[in-house]
Amino acid sequence: MTASESATNIGAVMAGFVQIIEFQTSRIEEILALGRPSQTEGETPPTFRRVLATADRDHPGTYFTIVEFDSYESAMENSNRPETSEFAATMASLCDGPPVFRNLDVQWDTADEPAG
Repeated sequence: MTASESATNIGAVMAGFVQIIEFQTSRIEEILALGRPSQTEGETPPTFRRVLATADRDHPGTYFTIVEFDSYESAMENSNRPETSEFAATMASLCDGPPVFRNLDVQWDTADEPAG
């Protein structure tokens, strides 16, 4: 198998989808408080697997939210929830500038590897 065949095969079997949201704010506590109830409340359940809220040590006031999904389709389903739209609008109002979204197809995940 050539390197390009290997890359094609890896892309064919995705391990999931990740969205990274980069934002700057001086109101991080308000954003964190806003995010906690939105994970469980609402008419339709969220479709994400996991949410990580992180702070950039090298750039104070810069944060990244990393959201894991089973698939791109699952992420889009979650985006269509009214609660998600409401959260995004309120979060944006608490940011010092517009958030930057990165939509990433997972190509490889060590969690899928056997331990040992």
